[in-house]
Formats: sequence, C-alpha cells, structure tokens
Amino acid sequence: MRLRLVSLAAIMAVIAPAAPVFAAGSEPAPAAASATLPVQAAPLQAAPVADLVARVDIPWSRFTLDNGLTVLVHTDRKAPVVAVSIWYNVGSKDEPQGSTGFAHLFEHLMFGGSENNPGSYLQVMSGVGATSLNGTTWFDRTNYFQTVPTPALETTLFMESDRMGYLLGQVGQPVLDLQRGVVQNEKRQRDNQPYGLVQYVQLENLFPEGHPYRHSAIGSMADLDAASLEVVRNWFRDNYGPNNAVLVLSGDIDEATARTLVDKYFGAIPRGPVNEPAQAAVPTLAAPIDLTLHDRVANTRITRSWVVPGLNDDQAVPLSVGASILGGLASSRLDNELVRKDQTAVSVSASNAAYHRLGIFEINVDVKPGGDVAAVNARLDQILADLIANGPTEEEVARVATSYVSRRIQGLEQVNGKASVLAEGQLYSGDPDKYKTELAAYASVTPAQVRDALGRWLSRPALNITVEPGEREAYTEAAATPSGAAPVPAAEIQRVARDPMPQVGQVSDLDFPTVERARLSNGIEVVYARSTTVPVTRVAVEFDAGFAADKPDALGAQSLMLDLMDEGAGGRTAAQLAEEQERLGASINLGASMDRSAASLTAVTTNLAPSLALLSDVVRRPTFAEGEVGRLRAQRIAALASEKTNPAAIAARALPPLLYGEASPYGRSFTGSGTEAAITGLDRAELQAEHDTWIRPDKATIFVVSDLPLAEVTAQLNTAFGDWTPPSTAAGTKSFAAAVPATTGRIVLIDRPQSPQSLIYGGQVLPLTGTDDLLTINTANAVLGTDFLSRINADLRETKGWSYGVRGNINALEHQIPYIVNAPVQANRTGESITALMTQYQSFLGTQGVTPAELTRTINGNTRGLAGSYETSAQLLGALRSNALYGRPDNYQETIASRTRALTTEQLDAAARAAIDPSKFVWVVVGDAATVRPQLENLGLPVEVREIQ
Repeated sequence: MRLRLVSLAAIMAVIAPAAPVFAAGSEPAPAAASATLPVQAAPLQAAPVADLVARVDIPWSRFTLDNGLTVLVHTDRKAPVVAVSIWYNVGSKDEPQGSTGFAHLFEHLMFGGSENNPGSYLQVMSGVGATSLNGTTWFDRTNYFQTVPTPALETTLFMESDRMGYLLGQVGQPVLDLQRGVVQNEKRQRDNQPYGLVQYVQLENLFPEGHPYRHSAIGSMADLDAASLEVVRNWFRDNYGPNNAVLVLSGDIDEATARTLVDKYFGAIPRGPVNEPAQAAVPTLAAPIDLTLHDRVANTRITRSWVVPGLNDDQAVPLSVGASILGGLASSRLDNELVRKDQTAVSVSASNAAYHRLGIFEINVDVKPGGDVAAVNARLDQILADLIANGPTEEEVARVATSYVSRRIQGLEQVNGKASVLAEGQLYSGDPDKYKTELAAYASVTPAQVRDALGRWLSRPALNITVEPGEREAYTEAAATPSGAAPVPAAEIQRVARDPMPQVGQVSDLDFPTVERARLSNGIEVVYARSTTVPVTRVAVEFDAGFAADKPDALGAQSLMLDLMDEGAGGRTAAQLAEEQERLGASINLGASMDRSAASLTAVTTNLAPSLALLSDVVRRPTFAEGEVGRLRAQRIAALASEKTNPAAIAARALPPLLYGEASPYGRSFTGSGTEAAITGLDRAELQAEHDTWIRPDKATIFVVSDLPLAEVTAQLNTAFGDWTPPSTAAGTKSFAAAVPATTGRIVLIDRPQSPQSLIYGGQVLPLTGTDDLLTINTANAVLGTDFLSRINADLRETKGWSYGVRGNINALEHQIPYIVNAPVQANRTGESITALMTQYQSFLGTQGVTPAELTRTINGNTRGLAGSYETSAQLLGALRSNALYGRPDNYQETIASRTRALTTEQLDAAARAAIDPSKFVWVVVGDAATVRPQLENLGLPVEVREIQ
C-alpha cells in the first residue's frame, strides 16, 4: 500500500460518489481465510511489453506558417471535439534575475481577456463548451489547452490568436495589480501545506547562484511587485511570438482544414524575437549538504536529491527506471524494505523528474512517528548502495517498462492527452515522435544500463534535507497586498482591429454509448458500455457500503478493511500482488466514497483475463494476516496524525458532525479515516467481519467500460466472479432515519498557528437527496458557486484578489446532501471574506438572481461541453456508476442538453432559493487564531475556538 496524505482534491473526491478515493491498495479475507499467508500462487502470464508498445501510435502532420508558428495536426474522429493546445517555448528557467515569476504571471494575465475580447477568456470559452480548459507554467514552458466541440473550433482559434497577437492593450495597471494578488494567494496556498517550503530550499541548494533552474515557477513576489507595466509587457513581446510556439490540433480535424483556419487566425501575427531556451549545466555539489528544517508536520521526512541529465539524454530512461525500482513501484525496494519489512517508514517514494536541460532525482521517506531517523537514514544508504552496486533484476526492469507503457496507452485516450505528447516532443526535442523513442528505450533498457546510470549520477554528493516536526522557521511570505509603489506610466498600446469573433456553430447533442446489462451465473449484475478508442478495460466492482457503513464506535473500519484487501490475497503477499499488477500493466485500487465501496481495475485488454483473476483474489480472498493488520493499523494512526497538519483534512474532519450530528452515517469525517481510538481497537477478526458484512456478491454490482463486446467481458467476469457466493452472515445495512439537526449561523475557528492563509469551509444540509432531480439547482449553482465565473469566485478571486479559487458545491450524496463552500483566503482577509461570501449568497438568493447573460452562458457551456465531458472510458465508467447510485435512467446523459436548454431564470432562482439558506451556514475556519479571531468576532456570529482534534 502506498500511503497518501489527504489533499483538498482527495477530500472533495471522497464526497463525490463516483470515484473511490481513500485507499491506494489494501486487503481483507473471506471467512475461511487463515491468519497466515497461504502458499504463493503461480505468476500470471502477461503479454510481452513489445506487443503493448506496438499499439501506441499517434499519426500527425506538421506545417509552419510564414511567421514561424509550428502547427501539428492529429486526426481522431471518435467524437465531435478538437483539442487546441498551444505551448510557448518559455518557462521559469528563461527568466532573468529580477524577473522571476513572469512566465507564471502571464499564465494568469492571458486568461484575463485580450484586445478584441476585453472580458474574461474563460467567460467566452465556458460558453462554447470547453472542457479540460487550463494553463500551466513550469521550468521549460508555458502551455494553454482546451477541448472544444468541433463547431466551436473557429471561435477558439480566434481567442487563442487574440491573446497571442493582441493581448497587451488589455493588460493595464489594474489588471496587472489584480493578477499579482491572485499569484500571491496561489503561493500562500502552496506554502500553507505541510512540507510546503521544501522546494524553495531544495532548488536554492542544488543549483548555484545564477543557474536558470534555481528558482521555482511561482517566482519571487518581490520581483512581481516591483515590476512596472512596461517591463511586464516587454517580457511578453520578447517571448510569446508565433515563432516561439507550437500549436497542436488533435481530434475531429484534418490537415487541410487546419491549414486554412490557422492561417486565417494566426497568419497576420508578426514574428517576435527568437527565444533560445536558457542553457543549463548539470551541476554537481562539491560535498554533501545536510540541512534540517522544521514544520508543523506529524512525522519526519527525509529528502535526498541530485541533479541529473535531462529528458533528451540517453541516461534519462535508465534513471527513471531506477527511480521506479527504488521507490516508484508499489513493489519498490524502499516499500518492501522500509515500509513492509522494517516498518520504520509510513511512506516512501523515488522519482526522476526529467526536464528539458536537466532532471532532479529525488527520494522521500516519511519516518514512522517516534522512529529513529538516523537508523532509517542508514538503512536507506544500504538499500541505495545495493541497487547501485548490483543493479536491478531483469524482472524488475520488465515490470517498470510494462507499467509505463500501460500508463502511456491510457493517457492517449483523450485528444488533449495526445496533443500534449506531440507538443512536448516538438518543443523539447524537435520531434513529435519523441514518445516512440522513449517507449522503445523503456522496452529495451537493461539492468546493466540502469545500474550504470545510477552509479554514475547517484554516487555524487547528495542534498539531504530533513524536515522535523516543530514550529516553522521564519521565511519570506508573500506580502499582504502588492507593494503599492507608484506605477510607472507605460506607452499606450495601438490596438489592431480584427474581424469580429466567429460564432459557434450548431453543436449536436451527446450520443452516449448504449448501456447494456448482463448477469453472472451467481446473479451479480453487470452494467456495461463500449469504448474502442484505446485497448483498455476498466472495471469497478462496487458495493453498497462506503464510509457511511462505519459503526459509530468503529469509525474508519471500512477504509482500513479496504486498505488491507491488497496487502495479501489469493496466496500472494502485498509485494507479490503489486508485482503481478506491474507485470500485467494493470492497476487495482480499493476505496470508498460516503455511499459506496469499490474495487477498481484498469487493464490493457490484452491482459484482461489474468488481471481479472488478480482482482478476484483481492476482492474475494484477502488474507488479513495479523502482521499486515498491525502494520496497516500503525500506518493509519500515522496518517491520522498527518491529517491534523493539513488544512483541508482538518476542515473535512470538523464540518460533517456540525452539519449532520454525530449519530448520522454522514456525520463523520469526509476522509473516512476514522479516529485513533477506533483504529487502535480494530483487530483481524473485526476486519474480517467487516469484509463479510459488506464485500459480498449480494451487495455488488459490476460496472465495465471496454473495447471488448459485452459477451466476451461477461465470459471473463464469470470465470473470475461467477462462482462467488455470499457468506452465511447477514449483509450490512445503513440507516438514515435520524433527523438532521437544525443549524443556525455560527463559526468554529480551529487554531493552526503560522498559517499564511485561512481555509473557510462551511455550509448546510439541503432539503434534498442525491436521488432527487438536481439538474435545475445544479445549473443555478453553476452561476452562484461552481463555475470559475461564479459569483463567489469572481468576487473573491477576480475582483478582490483575496483567494486563488473559491467554490460552493452541491455534493450529491445518496441521501441528505450538503452544500459546502470551500474558500482558501489570505489570513488578513478572513473576516472580510466571510462577509463577502454572505453578501453574494444573500444577494443572489434575494433580488439579484440569474441574469439572462449568465443563463445563456451556463446553458451553452453545460450543453456544448457534454461530448468533451464523456470522452474517456474513465468518464463513461463514472457516469454508469453515478446513474446507478442516483437511480437515473441509462440515457440520463443524453437528456441533459434538451432539459438544460428548457430552463428559465425563474426556475433557476426558485430552485436555489428553496434549498439554500445562508443564515443556516456553519462555518469552519482553519487558520492562525491570533490573526483571525479578532476579524471573526466583528461579524455578529457566535465564534467558538477549538484546537485541532
């Protein structure tokens, strides 16, 4: 099991029922299983990795405009969507001293509108139905991407070309100041996480002064603060010309159409200066560096890192393979030795991050609380020295290769995924087929090559950083507000008139795959949809259980039982189970939402039969060995301690009982991790009983999306699960009969000292259930709370600049559903932020409801984006599972467009006003009480201060 600390995204996913989240692998056992592991089962047979490599192909064509813009086109007619991905050959490594953070700043500025679209880029793109819409900045590049319906392609190309060639007239002083504030809050949000300051220390010590990779992409807030408008504009002029970019169109498009459209919209943009990516040597430390930091963390983390060659070096693949063997695979040497055998670490990892000019090889070990850090360091030295001296085995190398190729195949299902692969190859290597070279390297790499690469690069002095629990050392935080220095006047931009933005053509309604059903010989229902885009099969064996199945005196039992299910099953140990998955290129995950528990499999279809056999063992024949129970129990207790250091987890533990009451099945932590007292008391017999009660065929449904026809899938499922019979014990039941307690406005402040940011996490239980028709209220709440352009995010992020992002979500549980506001804000604006949120809710639910423009934008976005929202087999599988959970018809997704188009502003307003009542919101605030409490006490709401529990 690879232990994961709880993130905000994971917590929200736990609330969303379609995706199991908590456990990354675990094991239970049937009633007849013994407490010791049986004889090891025979290895399963996998297809050769070369067969998998042969299946990976992305045909492309390339042309270049007269202004230097490189264009790649990949045709994929599976759905009426096109991915538009543009990669600029500029990243943080290209920033000169005094201008750090500029590339990242422009990632934000380029979403703020352009000369011929003076509003928000996101506002237009949301209306055209864009999905996968975002931008990112890293050391080597800045990229922007979206997947749009084919009839919206011209609009999208107009928008992308307008911000490439006609941006600066829209970048005035107010826009610059606002986005600097947003970037500051992004930095606070990152810094506020446990271990959030390590990267700064790592880069400053790995690289000498003046090295291009020495500063993080987030940059220096002081540099951003000091920059004048003209300096910022000149950075754009120097780096964002068409000759410094790669545009990829992937999907329902051909080269001839692409040539016409790209020339129409981009052809008139003049060339800019040529940016030659900064050269960067691979430095070697003169001697080992040992640093000790302190942070408000639950356990000591050991980090070791070296600078190594970049992605175009022939050492990159052997180093990455070595990293996977050391600490990347679930069966890695560090996992097997430190986590499973010695049990001195609760989590380990190793990775080789290969960038354009160089890479960073990094090892992380989270020491078991109270453990001997020096002893773990010494043991780490031994394990690493052995791998360097003797190299890996052929079998280890083959498992890494198969796992890597399997992930590559899965990543090519989205047209945007293929666009990214092609763009990266062109930008960094001048070859869109670079991925083929990399796949061939993985398929042919030898143990000797891995040994030699590790010996050459990891025998050099390392940077050793130890982060110990304690009070954080002082560091330079982002300023409370931009400096306020008098702006320097900038030259007026001469705008260039363009033809009007093209209108979006008629977007056809979604054609959802036909849903078919079958039953196994024992009666388990199979719900199936076919997807032939990639040779991958996804299976979810789902059970009516979830975190809500926990008894009040055994919170965390369900998730711990799931965690144990792949820690020994079917005659295999945890390490052997991990090895089998890697050998097959398969991934088995166990986890739960509040309402359902599931065992999920993703497999290359070539290896489906043996992968299903492995899944069957994990589900039906977990071992629950005494030693594994004790080890996982100790890891869970360590994870609970870590949750108490994470703002999102602290809030997710505190809010549910305040909303539902502790007696409700929903009145427990959204993380599902339980309590230390409950976990300590769980033994093997109780976990075995938990499995027999909930993980059984009479509570199961199997959901499948595959490129194989249903008959073939059903036959293989019958072999794996058809003879499974329920145990003699009674199946579990859940009761939601207890009334939800009435709530009134109040604030619970949880003191987390030294927090540069506060997390506001509040809401109410709505008078609705997940099985109600929520389409109308969800559409209304898109305007109010969920969209990037929602009222609350537009106010706190885009107008006030107090947050990196705010959301208000209707979390569709099966029974009573909560409305939850999630607002990380800068600490000195906490009280004002709650006031601003309340003002927005009261205004919207009062007289300022949905406007006609908001209605049009939301209807267009929610209908035009459907094809992109159900593009992948994972998305299809999620839809099958949600429809079953909420009692929806099989054709539910196909009804969304027509039903949404029929909505009126009056219906949206009425639905929101009937359900949401901000006077009933209970607010949990996680932040530094010394800074925050005086702000909250002026709001007129009762304030209770608590310690972290």
